[in-house]
Amino acid sequence: MSGYEDNVPAYLTVRMVQQDGPVAAFADQEAWQARERYPQLHGVGIAEYFWARELETGGWALSEYGGSWPQQARDSLGSHFRLSAHRAESAGDGGAAKKWMAAALRMDREVLNEVWALGERYRIVRTSHFIRSGEEGPEPPRPSDPDPAEVGEAHRVPSRTKGFVVDPHTGTGLSDGVLKLDLLPLAAILPGAPDEINDEARQAVHHYPGGVLLPPAFLISDRVRGRWEFHDPGSTYSTPQGARDALAYWLRVMAPFTLRLTGAPKAAYAAAADRLDDDRGNTVCVDGHRFRVTRVERLVRIGPDGPEKPRPSDYDPEPPVEVQTRQLREKGVIDEDGNDLQPRKPDPRTAELRRLWQEEDTRRQSLKSRRRPPPEPPAAAPEGAG
Repeated sequence: MSGYEDNVPAYLTVRMVQQDGPVAAFADQEAWQARERYPQLHGVGIAEYFWARELETGGWALSEYGGSWPQQARDSLGSHFRLSAHRAESAGDGGAAKKWMAAALRMDREVLNEVWALGERYRIVRTSHFIRSGEEGPEPPRPSDPDPAEVGEAHRVPSRTKGFVVDPHTGTGLSDGVLKLDLLPLAAILPGAPDEINDEARQAVHHYPGGVLLPPAFLISDRVRGRWEFHDPGSTYSTPQGARDALAYWLRVMAPFTLRLTGAPKAAYAAAADRLDDDRGNTVCVDGHRFRVTRVERLVRIGPDGPEKPRPSDYDPEPPVEVQTRQLREKGVIDEDGNDLQPRKPDPRTAELRRLWQEEDTRRQSLKSRRRPPPEPPAAAPEGAG
């Protein structure tokens, strides 16, 4: 007798397989504990966007880095096409170079969420974000989450989506499989959001009923006046240290600049950043704020034709580059050569921001030099030499 799975479409498959090794077993145990301590799942509201290439072997290969809105992913795909054109030209394949460049030029002038180039299909892929929360607030990073970077060096860690293939047929552990089953029917309705946004969220559950989990990301939550909010919901990081580094930079540079802090208040924010660096903790408090590094679950929804594309209501503030340039010319902001026709008045606070950044850069360079191992002493000359 055939199993029921024989009649289930591939995009609806949730394959759970045993994960080998003590690290995988520990991560699985942590995931089950998180379900108890942080039982509530919430949509973050701001998605993440990648470009992806369909593979002949099945699935879609994601780009290394995502963007906060669709056009950033389209621009990244255009850059990929340009690099492919350059490689083809260097290899002496002028025909392929022209085709790659033609695809790049299309991305410069058209809003495309799917494009074919040299027989391959590319798509802009939407990734939904969710967090767990409980009585203690949003879930922080788990001990099993990779966090290899030194303080201030998280930007050097490769993205965890590099080489990731979105394929529902790929097996997952039991806890990830159950999490996927929890997320797939979740429409992530946002209270107070326009009807269009929530309607499209409900429709996505039906049009893209399958899904694949990406490695988790991390952002900063902020509890102020008794309520948890997202400090910068459009910015996520591959590792917990990436989120800590971003928060420390804000505390030392952007908070004094935007909040106009001086003297003791500015020193208090800098001291909070120092505690964050020294402890490598997930929570730091200052000036009535309780900041927490927060774990983000990421889900790519999948339907019969592949992963979900951007939704019409998704935040997408920038048009393609050629459209931007034409609009600026029509407004008289730039001339035909791209020169600025309306010079901006210098911001009197630019020098202050530059000074704060230079202070932070000097501090980081000093920290980096202290981390370097001392040079080894020169080898002693062999006896009798000289």
